[in-house]
Amino acid sequence: MTTAPAPDGVTASRTLTVRYTGGGSRRGPVTMGQANMIRCVLRDEPDSINIHDVWPVPDGTGMDRALDALAALTARHEALRTTFPYDAGGDTVPTEQVVASEGSFTVTVLDHDELPEDADAYAEAVARAARTTRFRLDLDFPLRLRILARAGRPIRVALAASHAVTDGSALGVLRDEWLALLAGEPLPPVTALTPLDLAAEEHSPSGRRKSAASLAHWERILRTGPQAMFAEDGAAGTETDTPGLTLRSARGARALAAAARRTGALPGTVLLTAWCLLTAHRAGQSVCVAAVPTSNRFLPKLARSVGTLSQDALLDLDVRVPSFDALLAKAWGAAMNAYRHSRFDALDLWELIGRVTTERGSQFARDAVYNDISALPSTLAGAAAPDQDAPELELAWGEAQSLPTRLLTFVYETEPVLRLATWADPALFPRAAAEELVTGLVRLLEAVAEADVPLDTPGPLTEVTGVRPVVRGPEWARVDGCWVRPAAVAEALSEALGGRPVEVAVEDTRLTAYIGVGEPAAHYSDMTPDQAHAALMGVLPGRPGVLAPHRYVFVEGPPRQPAAAQRILREGTGRSSREMPHDHR
Repeated sequence: MTTAPAPDGVTASRTLTVRYTGGGSRRGPVTMGQANMIRCVLRDEPDSINIHDVWPVPDGTGMDRALDALAALTARHEALRTTFPYDAGGDTVPTEQVVASEGSFTVTVLDHDELPEDADAYAEAVARAARTTRFRLDLDFPLRLRILARAGRPIRVALAASHAVTDGSALGVLRDEWLALLAGEPLPPVTALTPLDLAAEEHSPSGRRKSAASLAHWERILRTGPQAMFAEDGAAGTETDTPGLTLRSARGARALAAAARRTGALPGTVLLTAWCLLTAHRAGQSVCVAAVPTSNRFLPKLARSVGTLSQDALLDLDVRVPSFDALLAKAWGAAMNAYRHSRFDALDLWELIGRVTTERGSQFARDAVYNDISALPSTLAGAAAPDQDAPELELAWGEAQSLPTRLLTFVYETEPVLRLATWADPALFPRAAAEELVTGLVRLLEAVAEADVPLDTPGPLTEVTGVRPVVRGPEWARVDGCWVRPAAVAEALSEALGGRPVEVAVEDTRLTAYIGVGEPAAHYSDMTPDQAHAALMGVLPGRPGVLAPHRYVFVEGPPRQPAAAQRILREGTGRSSREMPHDHR
């Protein structure tokens, strides 16, 4: 393990080797969640894909006791003893996991005369710094451990973790058990599925049927839902540098509890429904399509699993209903449908996404993500400790992160305060608008706690929440369930075709692209609808207002002015090589 330079204030730094033994040795295929995250670990920068946590250390804990507890956790959980053999210099993705029965790992001890006044913030910074080094999947222990000590006594554990082996909820389970071990409490037997047991279940005939059903669920949404929740002026690029906004609100918690009592629904369902409704309202969409990552722990046998279950459930909730209560009545079923279809082969999903992307002529954007971890074990650093005070409504801005989403919300607590963090694309949500969105959620909960909220028109929701829908000018059109700007389609297609003149029009609710060939017309023969479509698909990512034309029409001379007087040379959809383009020569 590479040891980072000692932070300021450290009087001594040493690396200790800890041995573990007692677990069984096994090997077998990777789980679907592991395969999904392994692709990300091999592709993404380590500081963006590794995760981290901070664990407290009870007063009076000696160093030996702390190290013994870490060894006991490793022997207890197969995931911590897992590596993935593969050729690190090749281009193959590991498909097998190996669980060791014994071995060792290292711990870096950073000793201080005195820790900074805010020990938790300091530990958080140390843990984040530990994320910047890549984990070797075939060799490394999956936890990079730093013990922050004062005069030799451990005070905090700051760690980074490989996302191929753990997720945030798994770190929460480990954190709970760490504290129990240090308190001398016996741990119950492990009843959650181990990664190898889960892999066996996933590879069984019933598991494969579930995976196929999940892919069918995704395909329906990918083919019919909006390609991007936030298709509007200002939305651009595939990643945003986004500051975090944290809400802590006793008002919100009281309103959520009262809304749940009035409607008879679970608080989590009420909050999810309110968030989806407000997201669709702000985006000017009739459907909220959102990724819901923690849903894959809704089964008891997975709730406290130590492993990575990081796969999205894809939720689509049609908000075209007369009132909030009517939406709430259908939200539970929509959520459960998404949860049931959150286990799939990641490679099969990406093949599906690629195929549907080409056939529909869209680029699906994971614009909206909702992650409610309030009911799970204590989780990621900065989110684990319950609030000791209860502000009526408090907002705090944090550091920016580079995110492949436009709206991401983590729910950490729902009582005694509603505590959540939201990262909203600043190009679409300047600070005042982001604060308006978060406080609008509290206002919506307060309104729902009192009575049903009408949704027949956007007016009542805007009045209740203070959140206004995006305004799209006449240059925008609704095509195939997506908001599209035809001029942007023409610009992108012209760019993809090396500057050829293009005009795009909405005809019978479909897009038609007229591509000017110029003189001599014989030169058009080097371009087919298939090639035009493929070229456009190559420049589509990061352009949420662009949908590929349903028809590509090559015309002699300037495009379409007027179409009836022009010679059409060739036309076709471009979406399938099986379709022969219609040649008019």
